[in-house]
Amino acid sequence: MAFVVPFLALALACRSDADPGARRLAYAGVTTPTLFVFLGVVQVLIHSPIPDELVWCVLWLAIAIWSRTAGNPIAATRPTVGRWRIVHGMTAAVLFLYVAFHLANHLFGLIGPDAHAAVMKVGRLIYRSDVGEPLLVAAMVFQIGTGLFLAWRWSAGPQGFHRTFQVGSGAYLSLYILGHMNSVFIYARSFLGIPTDWNFAIGAPTGLTHDAWNIRLLPHYALGVFFVLSHLTSGLRMVLIAHGVNRRTANRIWGGGVAISAAISAAIIAGMCGVRIG
Repeated sequence: MAFVVPFLALALACRSDADPGARRLAYAGVTTPTLFVFLGVVQVLIHSPIPDELVWCVLWLAIAIWSRTAGNPIAATRPTVGRWRIVHGMTAAVLFLYVAFHLANHLFGLIGPDAHAAVMKVGRLIYRSDVGEPLLVAAMVFQIGTGLFLAWRWSAGPQGFHRTFQVGSGAYLSLYILGHMNSVFIYARSFLGIPTDWNFAIGAPTGLTHDAWNIRLLPHYALGVFFVLSHLTSGLRMVLIAHGVNRRTANRIWGGGVAISAAISAAIIAGMCGVRIG
């Protein structure tokens, strides 16, 4: 069900007869797996005595009520986004270098934790350096801000399937990145004082699939990998069309990229759940 909800929400966001409030509620629904993890971490940080499930229900009730009562002044079918779309895409192209390394690093988990740690140690010489880490965080925060702005503007009116997928995956990634940074910088480093290594990622010693709290991390991670790659593929599709590539060809490239995204996501999650090769 955790995997069904985001894709059902995407289907609802595609409805041409939905008003902006309903469409934005649907896009919010896409983010549910990663928002649930974010909520759980915040609950721990503030030592909340209220069960996550109760807070979760109240939160979604509030979001649903807001979506039906909030004003929707932007109702154009083709909302203007200015040059923010271009800047967002250029920053994403640069960040792809980090994303590619980070996901390749996680694929080494299929060999074992030691292989993952060895590759990560090399990468951290750059992205954990005094210069690299602040620049990386700043770029991520910029992507979150511009991504949410674009999602808000485009959600004002009905869009085609590919644009809806791009907006929905971007909304997921905005909360995923924000929650991931909160988990790493605040929860792990400051609150617990532990390293953000393989054991932290898989919820050791119990793992992802043997703990009532950790299990929420499985769809959170799986969709995070899938959406970051397929979102980049959606951006590539738009660039190809803008440069004269036949739309049918661009759509086929997009479809292939989405399939590859799903395969990479499945492989990474398999490694995190204990599958080993070699």
